[in-house]
Amino acid sequence: MRTGLIAQKMGMTRLFSEDGRHVPVTVLKVENCQVVAQKTSERDGYNALQLGVGVAKAKNTPKPARGHFAKAKVEPKRRLAEFRVADDALVDVGTEIKPSHFVAGQMVDVVGTSIGKGFAGGMKRHNFGGLEASHGVSISHRAHGSTGNSQDPGKVFKGKKMAGHMGDQRVTTQNLLVHATDDAEGLILIRGAVPGAKGGYVLISDATKRPRPEDAPYPAGTGAAPAEEAPAEEAPAEDAAPEEAAAEDAPAEEAPADEAPADDAAADDAAGGEEDKKD
Repeated sequence: MRTGLIAQKMGMTRLFSEDGRHVPVTVLKVENCQVVAQKTSERDGYNALQLGVGVAKAKNTPKPARGHFAKAKVEPKRRLAEFRVADDALVDVGTEIKPSHFVAGQMVDVVGTSIGKGFAGGMKRHNFGGLEASHGVSISHRAHGSTGNSQDPGKVFKGKKMAGHMGDQRVTTQNLLVHATDDAEGLILIRGAVPGAKGGYVLISDATKRPRPEDAPYPAGTGAAPAEEAPAEEAPAEDAAPEEAAAEDAPAEEAPADEAPADDAAADDAAGGEEDKKD
């Protein structure tokens, strides 16, 4: 089990596939998502990573929180969240996790806070049918009807579906498909709808009911690995070696050119000697 990500919902759009079909996607932005703290089973009783996303003003951050961020050597974050991880999935504090932590075609679970609807009636909140819309009903067309029994039990049972506050609750949507990711722009495109309003923060994690893809980075996707950049840095040194060898061979090739004047002088002396004999 590996960590998830904190992202901000930007809105919905659509993309066109190669065969011309349009795919509705939700755009999620991952802005500077870093590991702020580690929770270990030896110290805390469980293994988890605390992630932070966004940038908050220091003057608006409480003093205890500023000390918490200073200990991790990261900027104050706008939103914090914890993700349970396995023993071998802990990531160093300060590491930035990229959108490529998830791969295209992967199933994920998204947790968000649904849009608040305020005080709603029974027809909107619980899909009740309401009373008769024709004559005989006096201003009670959308009422939910009776809510209790007779003198026995003489009360309304808890959990009865009635009018009340609707929305603004923690909602989890499972098995959403990751359409694409972009590390340069910090975007994750997820097919379908994601709970929450525009600008709200959501938690993305691997689907609990589907297997994790084999090509998904473990323990976390942090972008390009430093080990892959090493050969590129050594390449100039290898190219310099043949150039130095060529420079050493160059004077040896020019040696015949220096001997050419001596050969010409010897030929002139020989020609002069033959002329003297003829005279």
